[in-house]
Amino acid sequence: MRHILLIGAGRSSSSLINYLLNHASTHDWTLTVADISEESARQKIGGHAGGRAIRFDIQNEKQRVDEISKSDIVISMLPAHLHLPVAEACVRWKKNLVTASYVSGEMQELDERAKQNGVILLNECGLDPGIDHMSAMKIISEIKKEGGEISSFRSYTGGLVAPESNDNPWGYKFTWNPRNVILAGQGTAKHIEENKYRYIPYHRLFIQTEQIHVDGMDSFDGYANRDSLAYRKIYGLENIPTMLRGTLRQKGFCKAWNVFVQLGLTDDSYVIEDAAHLSYRRLTESFLPPDLKAKNPVERLAKFMNEKEDSEVMQKIIWTGILDDRQIGLEKATPAQILQHLLEQKWKLRESDQDMIVMQHQFEVRNLQFAKIVSTLVVKGDNATDTAMAKTVGLPLAIATKLILNGEIKIKGIQLPVHQEIYEPILNELKNFGIVFTEIKK
Repeated sequence: MRHILLIGAGRSSSSLINYLLNHASTHDWTLTVADISEESARQKIGGHAGGRAIRFDIQNEKQRVDEISKSDIVISMLPAHLHLPVAEACVRWKKNLVTASYVSGEMQELDERAKQNGVILLNECGLDPGIDHMSAMKIISEIKKEGGEISSFRSYTGGLVAPESNDNPWGYKFTWNPRNVILAGQGTAKHIEENKYRYIPYHRLFIQTEQIHVDGMDSFDGYANRDSLAYRKIYGLENIPTMLRGTLRQKGFCKAWNVFVQLGLTDDSYVIEDAAHLSYRRLTESFLPPDLKAKNPVERLAKFMNEKEDSEVMQKIIWTGILDDRQIGLEKATPAQILQHLLEQKWKLRESDQDMIVMQHQFEVRNLQFAKIVSTLVVKGDNATDTAMAKTVGLPLAIATKLILNGEIKIKGIQLPVHQEIYEPILNELKNFGIVFTEIKK
């Protein structure tokens, strides 16, 4: 009997847990779901005989070591900054690890020790990063095999609301960690365009966007995501002239979100001491320049952003309630925490709501009978629990876990799912769940 330890039972864990429990008897394994909320873990297991729920505190070193040391493989669904102590314990006790998060510098430093101890620490194996790597590498490999040369690669992914459930001006609801949504894009985005390096600082990120067209849908806003340059080597495209990885949002979202960025409401670096006694309107006014001559906060904010009071951007901002007289009610919160608290009330999925994942790869190629490949994935969720986000994040993790336990993935050390032995079987099995790309060659 093999033992799987899953740490974290948040929004994106339902499909992962269901897959592992449904395959427990066939593959002779049990699943322990460890979460700060034992009740949440119990609900996700749903009384399945192959599952065990425990309350888990990642800061409790004894519990962390006890649970990891008696497992055969660990899946971490914790926030990215909490993966390291899990990874260190996995290396020490020679346990394999799977995560959906980006590889940090500290994680990368475990590579040699992991290889020496014969374990794989597989990262970036969810949606984005994850399925984007796997599907891109499949096409890159095929193009190279046919003798083609890739001159441009652009990849965009968005966790969105399905049209059937799109009932607010932003066209957005939370389907994954809200904190990550609020802090998205901070830092400087880096990519390469026609052999010229491009850098987009955070304060320009949401106005320097592209319109991305997906067949059968309206255009989306696309903005650059993190460090695209690092993936040239990872994808074997060291000399590619153009490469960009980006995020999709509904048209008009980015321009409105930029208001919060310019105000400073996405800042998580300091605490507003008197937040509990402030209204959202007073908070917003405290961020506006004092010399703006206007009758009311709506007019002042519109002037600050060079918008008309009745513009689509201002309608979105007003709808959030950030200009209301309602009390914030949080003690010593950062601006980002206050904004998250507000939007969690406004962007909440109803139980019957459907979310939607849209991913698109755009390749420009030379020396083949076609000059362009557009590969598109659209997945819709079933409801607020069995979301498209949960499917596309959780299922690749679950399948990778099975493949590692069964000895079908043999590579060791810090890895991403860019190797054929990893991406090929995962992509093939994902088709059984309706996670299928359509390719158009032009």
